[in-house]
Amino acid sequence: MPRSPVTARPLLRSWFVDDLQLRTRTSSGTAGSARTYVLIHGIGMSHRYLMRLHGELAASGATVHTVDLPGFGGLPKPDRDVDAGGMADALGTVLDRLEVRAAVLVGHSMGTQWAAELAARRPDLAATVVLIGPVSDERHRSFTGQAIALTVDTLRESPGANMLVFTDYLRCGIPWYLVQLRHMLTYRLEETVARIEAPVLVLRGGRDPIAGVEWSRRLRDRARRGALVGVPGHAHNAQHSAPRAVAGAIEAFVAAQSAMATL
Repeated sequence: MPRSPVTARPLLRSWFVDDLQLRTRTSSGTAGSARTYVLIHGIGMSHRYLMRLHGELAASGATVHTVDLPGFGGLPKPDRDVDAGGMADALGTVLDRLEVRAAVLVGHSMGTQWAAELAARRPDLAATVVLIGPVSDERHRSFTGQAIALTVDTLRESPGANMLVFTDYLRCGIPWYLVQLRHMLTYRLEETVARIEAPVLVLRGGRDPIAGVEWSRRLRDRARRGALVGVPGHAHNAQHSAPRAVAGAIEAFVAAQSAMATL
């Protein structure tokens, strides 16, 4: 699909769902493009490490919404616990207000759990689900296991990517990070993927120590219509380090599913 530079800044909006605050950054699509993407960050993170991918997808003419979830990206921390279902419900309410339907839900890391949960609960919102660097890999479903995998990944990421990650971690803060880490380690993504009606693309960096290849294959196989794509030479944050390759893989998968739907 031809690309053109995106010059306009995304439209920034804040949303309140009961006591939860969310934020979206939206690039509106060109006339005649019906495709909509929703980008969902992972634990401790924000929109910032998704904006390169946001720009690549928006350059194809699609509408792109990149989300900051409650407690992340400088948003207020909720006074109560919010599990995957609570996050998914809040995000679904925001997408309803944005009049989004049949979107491509793209989650990264823990964002894959929130994207999958939303797709399972609200099939009307998900035409396709993309899981980038999905967690939690069965090899390290513990605090220690995750810490080791994250350390290995840090050694494989660029200095710029590491700076972005750790500054977002500081904004998130340890207490809220640990609350969400508990949910991340106990959530069974493989069970949710099996409930999703939409096609599922699992995408991982070829050097990702957090989302291993066997784990990613298992998720692909659990999906009703699944595929697995690797991005050689990149680690966990492939959407930041290789945004064009990731965008191209997503667009190719979405186009293939659309073509199959018309047969």
